[in-house]
Amino acid sequence: MLAESERLCSEHVQVMTRDPDWFLQRMTSYGGLFLGHRTNVSYGDKVIGTNHTLPTQGAGRYTGGLWVGKFIKTHTYQRVLTDEASVRVGEVCSRLCGYEHMSGHQEQAAIRVRRLKKA
Repeated sequence: MLAESERLCSEHVQVMTRDPDWFLQRMTSYGGLFLGHRTNVSYGDKVIGTNHTLPTQGAGRYTGGLWVGKFIKTHTYQRVLTDEASVRVGEVCSRLCGYEHMSGHQEQAAIRVRRLKKA
């Protein structure tokens, strides 16, 4: 049952078993999961769940449902703390960008390598 559910990657999955937690701990590919005989899709969609649009056509393999949290502003940042680390990252980045034919990104990395590499 688990393997078939993961293969299908359904938008809605209703688990009716004596041990719904077993499925909760193992399932990874679904839109919304409704556990146990006291729960159902209607409850989750309309009353007890988050406001959401669930992924269809197997998209649950790589994303969850669309809900208000997807619209919250987030920030990320990166900081390389040493010259040596920048050189190591830059060498890998430059090589990867070359494979992907991203010459501008490749040169950004190569500039750091040239400037920071110890002779």
